[in-house]
Amino acid sequence: MVTTPPATAVRPTLGFIGAGRVARALATAAGHAGYEVTLVASRRLDAAQRVASALPGCAALPIHRPEDMNAVFSHADLVFLTVPDDAIAPCAAHLAPLAGQALVHCSGASEVELLAPATRQGAQIGGFHPLFLFAGLDDDATRMAGSTITIEADAPLKDTLHDLASAIGCRALSIAAGERMRYHAGANYAASFLLCLLDEATSLWKAIGMPEDDARDAMWPLVMGTLDAARERGLSGALAGPVSRGDAGIVARHTQALASMGGNHATLYSLLTLRAIHLARQRPNANGAALDAIAHTIAPYLPPFAPEGDA
Repeated sequence: MVTTPPATAVRPTLGFIGAGRVARALATAAGHAGYEVTLVASRRLDAAQRVASALPGCAALPIHRPEDMNAVFSHADLVFLTVPDDAIAPCAAHLAPLAGQALVHCSGASEVELLAPATRQGAQIGGFHPLFLFAGLDDDATRMAGSTITIEADAPLKDTLHDLASAIGCRALSIAAGERMRYHAGANYAASFLLCLLDEATSLWKAIGMPEDDARDAMWPLVMGTLDAARERGLSGALAGPVSRGDAGIVARHTQALASMGGNHATLYSLLTLRAIHLARQRPNANGAALDAIAHTIAPYLPPFAPEGDA
């Protein structure tokens, strides 16, 4: 008996409008995964050439007028719009992909609906946002592997984008339309706001005379150990410090010391302590009375709108 092998899905050819960090990493990762990246267009020809030069058969196109962007659709089935958020809607107004083609932006904050003007001839639109900090380094495409990409699209484009995410070694998750603001705010906590917290720790150590470089070097084992523990044991399981021990006395002394510095140090500490209380309450056999005492201790340092107790 002769069996017919399963059909292999035809991979779309890819193009990029915009040649910044995201385009460079995604185009490189897709090329390494066997996708054909045919054209990169940018107002800066040198930036487009930098991306295209690393990909066999890929051309660079300068954009002099908005209409020039449409040349990408003569070479690619799936086009990524990798431009700043404020430029997404103006670009979409000038783009005219055809039925069977797709236009996808890579923003976490902008709604996919901004691309709607580009659907007038039957093309599909979507979102493809890597949860990854693009540093503009040569190895961004490699380091991106293992990260998550959130996808918003209807079938069949949704399946195409999931396949691409898998091919470049990333995990794909779906996001519902209209939810990008809360999604992107959450991502900001895991990225930029984490840096802000480390800056606060550095400023406190500098205030007691520790050199800034020494302070930053000292925090890395603590930071990485915390992240490793959170990955292995979950957020509540990795919680350490006075809240995890139910030590209201230490929290009181922390807030007093920070309040003496002026500024918003004690307020920030107290707001974060609310979240620590929330995590601590998730633990088996959590000491509710001790956590209530900590909530009472930080209450004077909280803004009027912040609830006492659980966040």
